[in-house]
Amino acid sequence: MSRISLFDSPLFLGFDHFERLVDQLSKSSNEGYPPYNIEQLGDHGFRITLAVAGFSPENLDVSMEDNQLTVKGRQDDDVERVYLHRGIATRQFQRSFVLAEGIEVSSADFHNGLLHINLIRPKITSQVKKIDIKSSSLTDTAMKAIPAKINEHFIK
Repeated sequence: MSRISLFDSPLFLGFDHFERLVDQLSKSSNEGYPPYNIEQLGDHGFRITLAVAGFSPENLDVSMEDNQLTVKGRQDDDVERVYLHRGIATRQFQRSFVLAEGIEVSSADFHNGLLHINLIRPKITSQVKKIDIKSSSLTDTAMKAIPAKINEHFIK
């Protein structure tokens, strides 16, 4: 069975990364642990705050791959403790956030059981680029060779 793509239209040329983004969003964890907040900080800043009570900074891992921010937590069970009631979970977790292109992690801080991850979106300046149009008398064979030359340029 073939999969229907949202970006099949020729008007969406070069937008295949958005399709991958939609796939990442659908695969990201929908589990509610740990709870988190997302705040806007000024015009170009964000903060993700995760409630990770019981975890220490050594038990947490924050990583960024492409445009996906992943926070992992793992606690080792203390086998010497005997619990009469255990209501505080010590389970491991993985929470992922898909970030817009250009957003960068500026810092991560841990304070009072809260992990704060600060993000910035650098201000993007629009650029206008003039494309020169060249006139030539290329043959059909030469026109067909152009895509191969473009591929060679990007493969290097």
